[in-house]
Amino acid sequence: KRGFGKRSIPILIGGATTSAAHTAIKIAEHYSGPLVHVLDASRSVPVTTALLSEDQRDTFITKNEERHAKQRQKFADGPKKETITLKAAQANAPQFDWENYSPPVPEFTGTRIIKDQSLRELANYIDWTPFFHTWELRGVWDPETETLKTKNEEGAKVAAQLYRDAQELLERIISEKKFKATGIYGFFPAQRQGDDIHLPEQNVTFHTLRQQLKKKEKPNFALADYLSESKDYLGGFVVGIHGADEWAAELREKLNVDEAIMVQAIGDRLAEAFAELLHHRARISWGIERPGQFNNSELIHEKYQGIRPAPGYPSQPDHTEKPTLFKLLNAEEEIGVELTASCAMHPGSAVCGLYFSHPESHYFMISDLQKDQVEDYAQRKDISTDEAEKWLGPWLGYS
Repeated sequence: KRGFGKRSIPILIGGATTSAAHTAIKIAEHYSGPLVHVLDASRSVPVTTALLSEDQRDTFITKNEERHAKQRQKFADGPKKETITLKAAQANAPQFDWENYSPPVPEFTGTRIIKDQSLRELANYIDWTPFFHTWELRGVWDPETETLKTKNEEGAKVAAQLYRDAQELLERIISEKKFKATGIYGFFPAQRQGDDIHLPEQNVTFHTLRQQLKKKEKPNFALADYLSESKDYLGGFVVGIHGADEWAAELREKLNVDEAIMVQAIGDRLAEAFAELLHHRARISWGIERPGQFNNSELIHEKYQGIRPAPGYPSQPDHTEKPTLFKLLNAEEEIGVELTASCAMHPGSAVCGLYFSHPESHYFMISDLQKDQVEDYAQRKDISTDEAEKWLGPWLGYS
């Protein structure tokens, strides 16, 4: 809209949700100037140096375009996954023994609000492994030895120091009440209607997507499969950590970038910890778990019954299901977590999702959606097919 496609200003694409292939296939052909994927922030310096150099610029751009062309050709020539029609996928839905199954009944319906959750309690639920991914340190954090299990010895040393720094900052956050944690969760009578989940008392419907890849002796799942067609219950939640964005912005203004990254990384960990804690409480309220039944490690590794998939993630990649959840819970008014026009959450350290209790519920991935399902999905949501394709673009199995 602003004419960038006709300009020649170099653009660098980076971040956790990007890749060289996506840059080459989905973005590069829509921009006339140099477009370069950078694996991490440290790579931006030599890339920018080459783009600014009179001697290196032309050669660098030519080789970059050659890489893009190879990526596009590799994608075009690559094996295509075999898919099936929506009707065939629905016919291959999982078959649960609903006649001999009684859905658990929660101890309350409606919502419960947490205005100021203890950060000290949340700290006990933190999974530290993703924290180190912020600094591109791959491995698994061992809380007992307080070490990062990785083949990279130097990386393990850096991780140990980062953990000590994080613990100091976390203690300051807790003692000085730098952050405020708010959350809301609830349960509602619900029932499956085809590939949708209907809440009759609220007249609310959540729409789910079904796997369309051809499978051998395995079902094609949709989240709606985990609810009975008669009476069942669906849960939902939203949690947010307030204060991290503002503090990080102040630190960046003072050019203290490392600490700003640390602040936001801890904010994200606390939000995920809050989601874990709230799910734990929800399962107890649901009667499918006893207090103290699982230790922290077992909670992190999800040894419990039930799942909490979020809109925008693999089991339901459509972010536009978030407004339905937020309206159902009245999350913006009750706990101050808001949605942007693109369905991102504010504050940035926030988590939302749905609760499913079925003992066979598990996470799965949606991909290679076909036109027949996208058209059906758009009709169910009362939106145009173009709108549905816009939001589901990365998961479409057709051009």
